[in-house]
Amino acid sequence: MTNDAYSDRGNKDRSIANADGQGSAIPKSTDKAHASPGGPFLIGDAMTGGYGTGPDILHSCTIAVERGQIAVIVGPNGAGKSTAMKAVFGMLNVRSGHVKLDGEDITGLSPQARVAKGMGFVPQTSNIFTTMTVEENLEMGAFIRRDDFRGTMAQVYDLFPILKDKRHQAAGELSGGQRQQVAVGRALMTQPKVLMLDEPTAGVSPIVMDELFDRIIEVARTGIPILMVEQNARQALEIADKGYVLVQGRNAYTGTGKELLADPEVRRSFLGG
Repeated sequence: MTNDAYSDRGNKDRSIANADGQGSAIPKSTDKAHASPGGPFLIGDAMTGGYGTGPDILHSCTIAVERGQIAVIVGPNGAGKSTAMKAVFGMLNVRSGHVKLDGEDITGLSPQARVAKGMGFVPQTSNIFTTMTVEENLEMGAFIRRDDFRGTMAQVYDLFPILKDKRHQAAGELSGGQRQQVAVGRALMTQPKVLMLDEPTAGVSPIVMDELFDRIIEVARTGIPILMVEQNARQALEIADKGYVLVQGRNAYTGTGKELLADPEVRRSFLGG
């Protein structure tokens, strides 16, 4: 992981997640990302496709993330950012290209099968059970687990202390930022190998956004790759090891977060100058 990307943020807690997948012990990690043999840990490579029998939305689009890194997808409205994320998760037809997780081609797998392989996905909307309590939502996140998940729940509560305080409250009664914490916490209950977040800070205040970014950094420090679509492009690129700017479903710019922030054309076209 690039140390200077976000070395002053987060509490460096490595205990929350499990880069080896569900149910096994959490290994010690280092600050350096280590690539999977033969390529990035997760890659959607040269993806072309769309929804159902509709027209292609993605055009030879490539996004990838390494262990312990944060990769951010940004771009204008309608650029195909969330579509690219959904393509990686198996929610639309990839007509050409492929998706690989830890060297394994998973292009043909359903979203459910990808969860079993270790992919955690938090959609932008409808990402919690509003009538269930916070704790029941977290328990639902452990539905594929066959081991004792109480330790993981305690780690989620350590990461999001407000959820422990409100664990017996209906999730639908929480603020927008707290609901997002529930959604991320529920995804972490699967002990994922990779965490995918679609617009995690949508509709929250700047203070809550900063707090969510700090928690995202803490998860990345455990070694888990994080692939994130984000509307707050400047703030997201500030914490990103890798950034992808999409325009009309195509890769327009790719680089480190710092490189994209410093690129005059990216700043002028996508970051407000």
